[in-house]
Amino acid sequence: MSPIAIIDFETTGISPNMGDRATEVAIVMLEGGQVVDRYQSLMNAGVRVNSFITQLTGITNEMVQAAPPAEQVMRDAARFVAGRPMVAHNAAFDKKFWQAELARCGQDGSHAFACTLLLSRRLYPQAPNHKLGTLAALHHLPSSGRAHRALADAEMAAHLLAQMQHDLKTRYGCTQADHALLMGLQRTSRHMVGSYLKQRAGA
Repeated sequence: MSPIAIIDFETTGISPNMGDRATEVAIVMLEGGQVVDRYQSLMNAGVRVNSFITQLTGITNEMVQAAPPAEQVMRDAARFVAGRPMVAHNAAFDKKFWQAELARCGQDGSHAFACTLLLSRRLYPQAPNHKLGTLAALHHLPSSGRAHRALADAEMAAHLLAQMQHDLKTRYGCTQADHALLMGLQRTSRHMVGSYLKQRAGA
């Protein structure tokens, strides 16, 4: 199965359209259910980090000021991904920042994003909620650091994706739980999940 890039951003706010910028990015490469490579960097976008974000993430203005320029980090991140399909937890958020930060350095960010948040709603409707930490606890996934830091969250999302791929194979017979299947599943209405997976298992 081809590698999938799982990404997480830490940012100064919720929307690049409102002037918010990324402060940290991490990408974890998952292949065959195993993490095979990682990229992580703080980045200096020339903006201040407010006290709420510092309290949430632990990222300070001093850390950001000492980090490489955002453009350099994003170019390195794009080279690391190298056009591979991407996944994030609450992908709508990370996709916006991926595209906005790459656009600032003249690069295309139109990668296909699957979303483990949407997928978890299809596969684990019994979960009390579909936050990353809740799903990690539900499946007893390993924790690799502080929540709301990019690498720890990206690794947790990668473990969750590996769990999903395992469940798709063992419960539904989907031997190729690849990115295309994930994209189709997240677009499927909840009451059609079983029939969609049965169709894909027989494909």
